[in-house]
Amino acid sequence: MAGVYWYAGTWSTEEPKIIGPMDHCFWLGSVIFDGGRSFQGIAPDLDLHCARAVQSARNMLMKPTRTPAEIEELCREGIRRMGPEAELYIRPMFFVRRGLGAARPDPDSTDFILAIYDAPLPPYKGFSACLAPQRRPAPDQAPTDAKAAALYPNGSRAASFANDKGFEAAVICDPIGNVAEFAHANLMFAKDGKVVTPAPNGTFLAGITRLRVITLLREAGVTVEERAVKPEELDTADEIFSTGNYGKVLPCSNWQGRDMQPGPLAQKARTLYFDWAAETWRILPKVAA
Repeated sequence: MAGVYWYAGTWSTEEPKIIGPMDHCFWLGSVIFDGGRSFQGIAPDLDLHCARAVQSARNMLMKPTRTPAEIEELCREGIRRMGPEAELYIRPMFFVRRGLGAARPDPDSTDFILAIYDAPLPPYKGFSACLAPQRRPAPDQAPTDAKAAALYPNGSRAASFANDKGFEAAVICDPIGNVAEFAHANLMFAKDGKVVTPAPNGTFLAGITRLRVITLLREAGVTVEERAVKPEELDTADEIFSTGNYGKVLPCSNWQGRDMQPGPLAQKARTLYFDWAAETWRILPKVAA
């Protein structure tokens, strides 16, 4: 996997080997990350991803060693190094090396690394999904206000459950049984010409791409409701689609065995998003045809 990595003032094309078994992040998972994207020299909402990385670090009791603006400039440099045609995942990370006692992270040992690597955008095609038994935790049970690495294993367990059942993705509920999101992306569905998405309630990360899609749809005259969603509502939805950094907008074409063709509102959301990104977030010049 081609990539560039920044650590301690140095760029490298090889992954730096930077932690050991006694580091707090290795032992107790004191790691946060964020996930930006760049494609065709465009990096949508890069500033918001960098700002969220810093806030996530603070919420995980770390002391960020880089400002959002500093991280963004490093990201821009890494994108330039990878070239204008690259499709990239941009992953700034803060982690803690030492603990105060057995478990509490030492904020003064916070460190930073940036990874930017090839990750082609998935094609706009449908995926299958089912409801998984795993739940998103409540805010008093886990650091749900951070993009913390520790939150992701349970989503992977849900995805594995779905895969074992013959589906490609999983939907996870919150602690009281309402739909939270897909295991690795936010969820929206369409019914009778309206788009509905679970309202943020502290149990899942209400993503940057999610908010951008909501804003663009509303500006285009589409009604978007943020509210509690029961799992059975997905059984009668006209469309279901995901929003997230990795794939941006992708349609669900099979919900628990029910065939669903990608619909017009998912397509509208995707078109609006990519048109907006091209107009507002170009970092590198277009490559001549």
